Amino acid sequence: MTATVSPAGVPARPSAWSPFGHRTFTVLWIATVVSNIGTWMHDVGAGWLMTSLSPSPLMVAFVQTATTLPIFLFALPAGALADIVDRRRLLLIVQIIMTALAGALALIVWLGRVDAITLLVFTFLLGACAAFVAPAWQAIVPKLVPKDALQPAIALNSVGINISRAIGPALAGFVIVGLGIAAPFALNALSFLCVIGALIWWRPAPTPRTDLPAEALWSGVVTGLRFAWSSTPLKATLIRAASFFISASAFWALLPLIAKNELKGTATLYGVMLGAAGAGAVTGALFMPMLRKRLSPDRMVTVATGLIALVMLAVATIRHPAVATAGCFVFGAGWIAVLSTLNVSAQIALPDWVRARGLSVYLTVFFGAMSAGSALWGQVATQATIPIALLAAAVLLVAAIPATRNAKLHQAEGLDLSPSMHWPAPIVAGDGVDDRAGERRPVMTTIEYRIAPESQAQFRALMVELGEARKRLGAYSWGVLEDAAVPGCFVEYFLETSWLQHLRHHERVSGADRKLQEQILTLHRGDGKPIVRHLVGPKM
Repeated sequence: MTATVSPAGVPARPSAWSPFGHRTFTVLWIATVVSNIGTWMHDVGAGWLMTSLSPSPLMVAFVQTATTLPIFLFALPAGALADIVDRRRLLLIVQIIMTALAGALALIVWLGRVDAITLLVFTFLLGACAAFVAPAWQAIVPKLVPKDALQPAIALNSVGINISRAIGPALAGFVIVGLGIAAPFALNALSFLCVIGALIWWRPAPTPRTDLPAEALWSGVVTGLRFAWSSTPLKATLIRAASFFISASAFWALLPLIAKNELKGTATLYGVMLGAAGAGAVTGALFMPMLRKRLSPDRMVTVATGLIALVMLAVATIRHPAVATAGCFVFGAGWIAVLSTLNVSAQIALPDWVRARGLSVYLTVFFGAMSAGSALWGQVATQATIPIALLAAAVLLVAAIPATRNAKLHQAEGLDLSPSMHWPAPIVAGDGVDDRAGERRPVMTTIEYRIAPESQAQFRALMVELGEARKRLGAYSWGVLEDAAVPGCFVEYFLETSWLQHLRHHERVSGADRKLQEQILTLHRGDGKPIVRHLVGPKM
């Protein structure tokens, strides 16, 4: 499906529904909605069951922690694995394991053998599987739709999560009352079969061939962390995510206790409140295309954060089911606005070769903040009261707005992050760097520039940007030195762990990097091109 063209001849933005014109996206989207309905039923069942097994605020909040902590712990290796192995096969294997775990938990609950620790262990194990699913699942989205439909596709994935949030919790409340507490866990096990079937049906396009061997898991993790640390657009997104989620997590963590203790409600009320949050998120997502035309990404997050803080204030001070349910609706709309804006900001900052690893860093920050926040606000509620915990979280949420104003979102919008492949193959004498020992030897690359005095200030500024690019692509050390004997002769150097890593660097240089390098080359005044040397560590 191609983008439409406006009467003025300018390509129009794809509609919010354009990704549904692609069958693979539609099939996988429907399957994940069904599966997420089961997941939300599990979450409601676990939260409500814990209020009976161990009703303290801290233990109830630990259900949320057990769900989110595994993603904080395992997302980084999961992201590296998803960038190294076949993502479809990885998703299939993990979904089968999740089906078995959910079925076992349903059986234990049905037999009446469950206790608080068992519930937390199974919730943690399912969360660990989700940690290995999440980076791979998000990384395949750009493969399902064309580039111009990526933002609507990401938004529709968020819509799908919140449609399931609207249906799953409300359904779980009625199922618990009508069929018993084991029912939501059993239905969750069945829901995974939809995703397994969709993945078996899907036949992704083959990935581009490379003659280089796959990265080792640990070096893949290090490369992903190095990219995130050196990517200004991604770091800004991570800062905004951490500052938001650590405070906003209070609402999700304490919601079961708000429904049961503050409002004296049943599982049905809890499910309806969660359903209202999901309905608000779906409604908010429908208005997102219109809001994006009027609000910048930073303004969108600021406005939505303010709305969420007002909801937490209202729920803490006005203890009425109707007010709390309406507040959940507004909270859901604000939540989807922040979540989808942050997710798009992270996606567009990442080239495909490191997409799963970069998203795993984002997910680590997201769920780490959610886990820490859930434990923090559960402890505050235990030591003080639930309303005080909500009020404190709302104050911290508002205070983070001015504190993070310099971390701008969507900084990578418009950048060409696809591989440019413009670097020539390095000249190598003999085969010394191609053996297995050579792969473990460090490599230093030097580039010699001749820069006129009037261009040196501009050269230095551009080289700072280039240094960040070198480090994003695998260099662990970088610098620029000037020859003391030859004024205007500058030598750039960067070090990489191996010759193999340097060859990967060749494959990963992007179109945006090429544009930056061409700007620098216009300042070079030497005879011919800058002199490039590759220095390899000696054999040991």
